[in-house]
Amino acid sequence: MTRQQQTARTFVLTCIVTAGLAGMAPNLWGEDHWVATWAASPQAGRVVFPAPPRAAAAAPAPAPARPTAGQPNPGNPGNQPPLFGPPPTFNNQTVRMIVRSSIGGRRARVQLSNAYGAAPLRVGAAHLALRDKESSIVTASDRALTFSGKGSFTIPPGAEIVSDPVDLEVPKLAHLAVSVFVEGEAAAPTNHLTGLHTTYISKDGDFTAAPAIAEATTRQSWYWLSGVDVLAPADSGLIVAFGDSITDGATSTPDTDRSWPSLLAGRLAANKSTAHLAIVNEGISGNRVLADGAGVSALARFDRDVLSQPGVKWLVVMEGINDIGLGARGGPLGSVTAEELIAAHQQLIERAHLHGIKVIGATLTPYGGAAYYSDEGEAIRQALNRWIRTSKAYDAVVDFDAVTQDPDNPKQIRPAFNIRDHLHPNDTGYKAMADAVDLSIFKAK
Repeated sequence: MTRQQQTARTFVLTCIVTAGLAGMAPNLWGEDHWVATWAASPQAGRVVFPAPPRAAAAAPAPAPARPTAGQPNPGNPGNQPPLFGPPPTFNNQTVRMIVRSSIGGRRARVQLSNAYGAAPLRVGAAHLALRDKESSIVTASDRALTFSGKGSFTIPPGAEIVSDPVDLEVPKLAHLAVSVFVEGEAAAPTNHLTGLHTTYISKDGDFTAAPAIAEATTRQSWYWLSGVDVLAPADSGLIVAFGDSITDGATSTPDTDRSWPSLLAGRLAANKSTAHLAIVNEGISGNRVLADGAGVSALARFDRDVLSQPGVKWLVVMEGINDIGLGARGGPLGSVTAEELIAAHQQLIERAHLHGIKVIGATLTPYGGAAYYSDEGEAIRQALNRWIRTSKAYDAVVDFDAVTQDPDNPKQIRPAFNIRDHLHPNDTGYKAMADAVDLSIFKAK
């Protein structure tokens, strides 16, 4: 680069920093940049909601069956949020977690979170590798991770850290294994409850470099792991799917990547015009827009789960059904109105637009027949969906409601998509949602 070019570059970068857009600078020069290829929103160790008020029954209802850990609870109102068993306590153990990339890159880094930890988290070692099958890794791909140059490290309570980059060719739509060895005891870990991939937990010892985790116990949650980024070409970008259990993929088949964001990742990768776009799933089962519960509210977690994601250009918002179902008739969980939900959606849009992010509004799917359904709530859902479709506040709209509703009863989910609770779609329903997204929305910016 000549001195004149260097001077011009310095001038432009200075202007960008002054304008508060420094994060966009690398792409102006056609350089590779960091893009999130996978992410999950951190949660506290356990989430259990009280039941919303219900009309008195003529006879007492039968006690609900205890759910399997990591699976939705049919006895929980609306099956939302899922009721999970107590989180494990780790002590000198290795946790190997499986995630799937959306786009590929030539280098990678990992983000770990102690956001909800009450004590410092001591990590003795961490590794990243391509996954072979079950807990096995492709041994030639195994990379030891360091954080600020150190292989062992401590994450303070409430903090998140990013690993140093490692050279690793990460393919698109590839399963990766992230292994974390915890020194000492770690109780009630920061996690993501609806992992939908098998996590392998070792006996005592550091097995982060082991080809497989022998005699492992298993869960379907992720622990401390909040993101994997890749160094991707300059035109690469990120779509963040932001929502509740229907985005999180609750009730989709575990270990098959059949949530609607995962299925959309496959469509993006197969289309030449969108193959450069990653998508990450920042859904939380049971999440609400206006109130904390299953994770902090959408408004409260927006900066962490959306704005801080590297490479984000697009945001898909599908959130509000839990506010409606749990609050349409008031009670101990609070009340909600259509006006309040619309105002909250407007805030999400404005905050995204401040950072140059385009926002897609997704209509809320039907919930007639769900345990927390009410006519009052249905009126709120219809009002919110009408605003999403017609207000032009969003840069684009995906009408998930129209795609999933029963033609003979639009207040209910299509019978072929109903998993069992009249709220969450099955795999076929999630595929219909992914197929409903018009890929031309993601045109070059």
